[in-house]
Amino acid sequence: MSPAAVVRLLIAVAIIGVSTFLVVTKDPRLGLDLSGGTQIVVETQSTERTEATSAATDRVRDVLDRRVNALGIAESSLSRSGERRIIVELPGVQDPREAAETLGRTAQLTFHPVLAVATEGQQPKENEKVLPDEDGSPIVIGTEALAGEDVSKARGVSDETGNWTVDVSFRGGGDKWQRLTGEAACNPPGDPKRRVAIVLDDEVISSPQVNEGVGCNVGIAGGKTSITGGFTAKSAKDLGALIEGGSLPLPVEIIEQRTVGATLGDEAIDASFKAGIIGIALTGLFIVFVYRLMGLLATIALASYALISYAALLGLGATLTLPGLAGFVLAIGMAIDANVLVFERAREEYAERKSSGLRTALQIGFNKAWSAIIDSNVTTLLAAGLLFFLASGPVRGFGVTLSLGVLASMISALIIARALTEWMASTSFVSERPRITGISDIGRVRKWLEDRAPRLVQRATLWVGVSVAVVLVAVAGMFVRGLDLGVEFTGGRVVEYSSATQMNVDEARQAVADAGHPRAIVQESDGEDITVRTGKISNDEQVEIQEALGGLGAGEITKERDELIGPSLGSELKRNALIALGVALLAQMLYLAVRFRWTFSVAAVLAMVHDVALVVGVFAWLNKPIDGVFLAAALSIIGLSVNDTVVVFDRIREVWREPKGRSFADVSNLACLQTIPRTVNTGLGSMFILAALMILGGDSLKDFAIALLIGLVAGTYSSVFTATPLAIMMHTWSKEATPSGQAKAEQRRKKVDPYGGGQKDDSGAVI
Repeated sequence: MSPAAVVRLLIAVAIIGVSTFLVVTKDPRLGLDLSGGTQIVVETQSTERTEATSAATDRVRDVLDRRVNALGIAESSLSRSGERRIIVELPGVQDPREAAETLGRTAQLTFHPVLAVATEGQQPKENEKVLPDEDGSPIVIGTEALAGEDVSKARGVSDETGNWTVDVSFRGGGDKWQRLTGEAACNPPGDPKRRVAIVLDDEVISSPQVNEGVGCNVGIAGGKTSITGGFTAKSAKDLGALIEGGSLPLPVEIIEQRTVGATLGDEAIDASFKAGIIGIALTGLFIVFVYRLMGLLATIALASYALISYAALLGLGATLTLPGLAGFVLAIGMAIDANVLVFERAREEYAERKSSGLRTALQIGFNKAWSAIIDSNVTTLLAAGLLFFLASGPVRGFGVTLSLGVLASMISALIIARALTEWMASTSFVSERPRITGISDIGRVRKWLEDRAPRLVQRATLWVGVSVAVVLVAVAGMFVRGLDLGVEFTGGRVVEYSSATQMNVDEARQAVADAGHPRAIVQESDGEDITVRTGKISNDEQVEIQEALGGLGAGEITKERDELIGPSLGSELKRNALIALGVALLAQMLYLAVRFRWTFSVAAVLAMVHDVALVVGVFAWLNKPIDGVFLAAALSIIGLSVNDTVVVFDRIREVWREPKGRSFADVSNLACLQTIPRTVNTGLGSMFILAALMILGGDSLKDFAIALLIGLVAGTYSSVFTATPLAIMMHTWSKEATPSGQAKAEQRRKKVDPYGGGQKDDSGAVI
């Protein structure tokens, strides 16, 4: 083995070793859609006095963090997202009503002196308010003396006799509290003016009377006080939580809420794991069938891909979500693509120069395939990056894991697979038996194509016309059937319920209507569950629907999934989805224009538009939902589509540089014929994976897999019959020069024979 091959082998061993260590020593961080629980997203709102800045939102987060801790929810987390949003994760919380109510309250906490008991119809004077106290009796309160931010700690405690009180501590020594209670103590016991009102969002939550032992203008010193008064354990803890929560610097609005049952998460992990194993197994068998020994070594490297990508997720501390699992499975196809590109190149090199040996053919195959591998993977990373920055919720996890998967697939194919295959090819046993390697001939499909030499793209205008017709049929579906936009884009709520025995969907629809929601969309989900989709409803109304379904006699009703999206967030996500698709197309166009030429770039982007429009149209005709997971599929389709097109265009560029004087149409046709084996083999390998995901992945991942299968077929077709004919047509219209290699060859030929008839090695003499 050469020194370079030894280095690659050592690097491969090191990568696998580090990955194994991370997998053994670290536990994954599961998203709530896999571990079960509730995620609530709140958005801060500007007021006349305070603007909703990132600094103000951070202060809101601190207040909410104290409130969540007071609720006693273990391992909860709060983080700011963007400038004005706070993501609250509550593991294990299946009924989020109490948490949502506590988080959603504006909770401007203030302390006021009580001025009098209000009479019926009494109008407050300036700087006064009339509010009902905790018992419902109206009282008149004065101006604010303390704010919630003056409170450092409050909690419900019980004494030795079992009586509950609320102990409160104040910041700064409690000077304001001492002054307020000192003024109240100047009034006789029983006088309303001896009371202090604690007001939360214009609601009096407590109005205790200052103890008789407190002296006038002396007040309660020491920065601490205790509120007594017949509290129960719950009421004392709740009051303590509200007081300690303090004032939110800004009001907040709940714009998104997701609840996933733990059993659904377990099923999703199990289904995705099975899909990944089956997908890798079927793809491995296919690759072994086509490429024999080299295919077996590539399959071993493919197994290491799963280890590396999972270890990278653990090492970065990224959160694994349900769409993220799909990203891992999808990236398997990327790893297969790189291996197929290399092996097809190696087949070509060995067919031309058998005397150089298998190892040399493999080395040249890796070197020549490098350009196409980099280009195709960069375009996929562009789409994945846009998902991370512009998507929301668990779909962002898909962008993360797809990016990690693409990088891991390149390591798997270009380092580990290369180290294994070059090592095996250098052994005497294999070099003496080239047929077992699978790269000793160009393959039956390639040989048949070379013998027949069909003119696949001879009629460019005809193929472009067919593609336009297909797009028109797809677009017609959007107008005839309309797009079934998911709650992510429209706002509203979708809840999935399971039951002990299967519910009748018609009976469930009637029960939901009787519960006060006649316009709700009630459908079967996963063959057994019931999905209810409504406008924006409260948590209490959701419980009413669940109880109504429980009256159908199907046994215990369990909420498996609950998603609430506010209208403002829905509009924003819809806008971001369109921006993501537009930017993805523009980014791909710019990258291809730099790597190739503008005619190739425009042709590739138009082919991508064709593929995305086709998938959207099919979903419209089938009345399937267009949701956040579909957005992930659409951006993935852009990556897959340009992946195929880049390989064809890379071969066109290479063949075009050969000094043989072919027309661009002939060059394009030859490039298509040479890359069809790669396209077919890669497509079949990816189809095995997506088929396993479609069968085992559950409703949401099933639609995701269907979209990608349609996109994969459309992308395979469009790279040859849409992008290439468009490139031919635009080359005819443009006046761009031929590649430098061919241009220089033409110049040399004309110097030898200005009339174009001589040979390269003749004297050039004419008579």
